Amino acid sequence: MPADKISLDNAKKDKLFYFVANVVVYRASDKKCLLLKRSETEKVHPGKWCTPGGKLEWKDLDIEHPTRLNGEVLDFENAVEDLLTREVREEAGIEIEPQIKYINSVAFVRPDGIPVVLVKFAARYKSGEVRPEAEAFSGYAWVDVAEVKGYDCIDGIAQEVEETIKIFS
Repeated sequence: MPADKISLDNAKKDKLFYFVANVVVYRASDKKCLLLKRSETEKVHPGKWCTPGGKLEWKDLDIEHPTRLNGEVLDFENAVEDLLTREVREEAGIEIEPQIKYINSVAFVRPDGIPVVLVKFAARYKSGEVRPEAEAFSGYAWVDVAEVKGYDCIDGIAQEVEETIKIFS
């Protein structure tokens, strides 16, 4: 019988992580990538430059509407793509193309002790004017490989910008 609700009752406590996905947005017209400046009030990397992204939440797995019943397993296809599309729209006010490319991943422990698995992707800019989400971000910039080095980015962002430009050039 498939699950009728999401629950941690049977989960192993030592197997729990936040799942986070970020995306480097590439604009083909000038071969630049989008950076957002995190608010100084953020728990993780305050004031640093980053790329859009967010946590996969339980509400993203609507138990009443899986995309597929795989035996007794409820599948939610394109959960990461949907997450990134939504987060880019919410955080930057723009749209991305639906095809995303894998860049890399990292696992880390936040200052508040929460373990995180972060998977990073690249996507093409589709449309819209950048409007950083109020209170979460204080600025934005479109950068190339040389320009990104002049920003106080979260470690790894410069390399991800370089990889994204290689992927789409």
